[in-house]
Amino acid sequence: MSIESKQQEIIEEFSVFDDWMQKYEYIIELGHELPLLAESQKNDDLLIKGCQSRVWLNAARNDDGTLHFTADSDAIITKGLVALIVRVLDGEKPAHIAQADLHFIKEIGLSEHLSPTRSNGLASMIKQMKTYGLAYMAQS
Repeated sequence: MSIESKQQEIIEEFSVFDDWMQKYEYIIELGHELPLLAESQKNDDLLIKGCQSRVWLNAARNDDGTLHFTADSDAIITKGLVALIVRVLDGEKPAHIAQADLHFIKEIGLSEHLSPTRSNGLASMIKQMKTYGLAYMAQS
């Protein structure tokens, strides 16, 4: 499934909710579904700078050249946000990750419903994932 297809799927999922409380509950549910990160991976090297909460993000190259992301957070809404981004970018080629236009964030209304600190944190998560994409592109 392409990045665009995954974004459209998320847009459709969020369109069924009537209000933002339901959308926040869904984001929290997504955070609960994110696979747990091993405690050994929760180190300063994987900590995202620019997030008010603690967010750890790692990327590894799969045998087919795509990237696999693992992530965790100590804040449940933030964990749900990182779960959304991981869902869209996981399993994609580094070049596609680096160039991705993540328009679903605006289309589902996240841009206008997150606090400024959460918005900054989300931007930092995306920037880090795109940086991983660029780094793995350079290694190829």
